[in-house]
Amino acid sequence: MQPLTGVTVVALEQAVAAPYATRQLADLGARVIKVERPGGGDFARDYDRTVKGMSAYFVWVNRGKESVVLDLRRDADRALLDAVLARADVFVQNLRPGACERLGLGAEALRARHPRLITCAITGYGATGPYRDKKAYDLLVQCETGLVSITGGPEAPARAGISIADIAGGMYAYSGILSALYERTRTGRGSALSVSLLDALGEWMGHPYYTQAYGGAPVRRSGARHPSISPYGAYRCGDGARVFLSVQNDREWVALCERVLRRPELARDPRFAENPLRHAHDEELTRVLEECFAGHTADGLIALLDGVGIASARLRTVGEFADHPQLAARDRWQDFGSPVGPLRGLLPPVEVRGRQAPMRPVPGLGEHTEAIRAEFGGPGRAPQRGDGPNGS
Repeated sequence: MQPLTGVTVVALEQAVAAPYATRQLADLGARVIKVERPGGGDFARDYDRTVKGMSAYFVWVNRGKESVVLDLRRDADRALLDAVLARADVFVQNLRPGACERLGLGAEALRARHPRLITCAITGYGATGPYRDKKAYDLLVQCETGLVSITGGPEAPARAGISIADIAGGMYAYSGILSALYERTRTGRGSALSVSLLDALGEWMGHPYYTQAYGGAPVRRSGARHPSISPYGAYRCGDGARVFLSVQNDREWVALCERVLRRPELARDPRFAENPLRHAHDEELTRVLEECFAGHTADGLIALLDGVGIASARLRTVGEFADHPQLAARDRWQDFGSPVGPLRGLLPPVEVRGRQAPMRPVPGLGEHTEAIRAEFGGPGRAPQRGDGPNGS
């Protein structure tokens, strides 16, 4: 048994944000029925061919689901979807605003038929306002929230290296659905949720917003350095390698000066006595640190920092992350199935003691269509009262 065993999720989804949300639900044991269009399915299937011929994006966000291909313009396929929804607990969609309403699948219409159903719509910019119908993809939302303007080095802005707007939207949808499932246990009724990528990533922009709104100056791009804490970034050692370290408070700063730098007087230096001063004199502080670190190798410095309790890290490549000794020691990698054979992926981040996460396969396009037709009574079967938790 998993936490969401017995919960059925119907997902009319594509790309990343909604599939990422529903994959989290699948990882907790929910049954996720992914509805795909004829002639290619979720267009994320064709983003690339890097995973043994499959898309890396699709593999990442669609593990553990069932794929059913339906043409919702056909009466038989639409009747089948209605039969599935009659027995579902959650309906997730990230079509353009208004598209589900035109199909008769809007939140108001669905919940009128199935009061216990939880609906979740993920949009780019929200269901109202001048940007309502504007196409929204991850990089574009990063731009609209100001994230790109503060990412990168002083010479040029940069995209965040992952689909962070989609991930933010997916995670808020996921947590919202969990809260709605809990609320339903007390009220007996479902909820109509909505999440926009602009709002989700905008929430994550809280620190730069408050810094600029009340600090009186734009947030500057600082590359791999922290924009407001110092020392916090990469520093060159004697062997030419760089070590990342972070000092979070004055107590740690004193420990760094006394036990690592062996220069206790720096703790009282008026340029460095507290974080705002250290940050204002970051270039000078960097020169001081790198002069002191010149006598250490990267390995030796990290060992010294660890011994003192100063946080540090190595700059790893993605390939080095895949071989990370901490993940290996905790056995965090596991194989799962796919149409192209076994693949390896990380176990879900939330560990539930005594339970093994269900690393179920990535579905082939339409792999479960016939099984779904058989289970839900074929294309002509109307939803029946009492068929499931949302039977009306």
